[in-house]
Amino acid sequence: MKIDYKSLLFSILIPVFLGSIIGFLTASSNNYYELILPSFAPPAWVFSIVWTILYILMGVSCYLVIKSNSSKKNDALFIYSIQLGINLFWSIWFFVFRFYFLAFIWLLLLIGFVVIMIRKFFLISKLSAYLQFPYLLWLLFAAVLNIFVVFLNM
Repeated sequence: MKIDYKSLLFSILIPVFLGSIIGFLTASSNNYYELILPSFAPPAWVFSIVWTILYILMGVSCYLVIKSNSSKKNDALFIYSIQLGINLFWSIWFFVFRFYFLAFIWLLLLIGFVVIMIRKFFLISKLSAYLQFPYLLWLLFAAVLNIFVVFLNM
């Protein structure tokens, strides 16, 4: 497959842009340092690095689906779009409104949509599905971290 660099860049910029919006919306909410965190919680700076990598992987994965000839790609891209929206709102629930338990439930919803997305992507491009595994693993880690924050900060 010949790479369409313009489409690839656009596919990467969408999740990176949404991640930037999340960063902007939550920048003034530095409650991460005010929380009682579990001992395995990474320092705050790790999150921006990990999320940037994950957003790039999401974009590449999306590009592979967009460029496929599969009749299933519109359905897969719809689920991809939904999970991006859910992803955006988790940070708002957690950092802006400090609704930690709602954020945990929201994160479980996101994990569910990511699993569905991976399954749909797998039917179109195995590589696009595999590129989503780090995202899913990070979300599972985030869910564990989130539930610990709920219980430690009651």
